[in-house]
Amino acid sequence: MSAAADPEVEVIALSPETLLATNRFVCEVCNKGFQREQNLQLHRRGHNLPWKLRLRGGEEGRRRRRVYLCPEPTCAHHHPSRALGDLTGVKKHFCRKHGEKRWKCNKCSKRYAVRSDLKAHSKTCGTCEYRCDCGTFEQA
Repeated sequence: MSAAADPEVEVIALSPETLLATNRFVCEVCNKGFQREQNLQLHRRGHNLPWKLRLRGGEEGRRRRRVYLCPEPTCAHHHPSRALGDLTGVKKHFCRKHGEKRWKCNKCSKRYAVRSDLKAHSKTCGTCEYRCDCGTFEQA
């Protein structure tokens, strides 16, 4: 059964601006912003505000599994049947496949759209050997 047809799945479509926003969750007391709702909830405790439990109408607090659509209309992951399983995954997908490659390796000038990809690349850049199709090794 696809995510679109499954009543246990909540399909979430965010705009590129909302998806990439750094502070989507804002404290109503001091206007400090947070990337994650859980971080806002922990912050609210510092203001002696209660933890907000979100109860969805009639579901007795039961949370449906969420899937996220890629905001790019031409992307295969824009369709609910190919939705991605978590918010971080859809953010990284959108940046990697449809975003600007802002991060550049200082050693080889290869560019990345996701900073963590650059960090992972940097750990091995210039140290790995690659096997050519002809069977020989080439030093990178």
